[in-house]
Amino acid sequence: MDIEEIRGLLDELAAFMEKNNLAELELDVDGAEVKLKKTNNRPQQQAVAQAPTPAGPAPGNTGSPEQPAQKQGTETITSPMVGTFYRAPKPDTDPFVEPDDEVDEDTVLCIIEAMKVMNEIKAEHKGRVAEILAENGEPIEYGQPLFRIVVSD
Repeated sequence: MDIEEIRGLLDELAAFMEKNNLAELELDVDGAEVKLKKTNNRPQQQAVAQAPTPAGPAPGNTGSPEQPAQKQGTETITSPMVGTFYRAPKPDTDPFVEPDDEVDEDTVLCIIEAMKVMNEIKAEHKGRVAEILAENGEPIEYGQPLFRIVVSD
């Protein structure tokens, strides 16, 4: 298998696991052995390599190291799936949004490619794009913060 086939297989397995609420999947091809383990109905992330744990958040900072603090009047748009983050519909076109762009509930912010399917992610809030928290073309995880929107009334 080449690297692209392996990535495709991993994307398919990750989507299958998410869809079926699985935390573990063991596979033994030659012995045809498969073991599946259900999650406890809450999102579960497993770190492959763990960085040293910081001493703790700064006073007044309620966010974790993985997810920045939620500022009052803002909403953080997180990834609903594992996949690849794209800011534009095609490589040679402008991004869907830039910082300070006004958005509404139906504004497409980005595309997440999972299993060769392009999934549009919408703002779900009326407001202004404050920050873009993911890098174009990079792999992203379930629940990873993607955008911060300053919500307007």
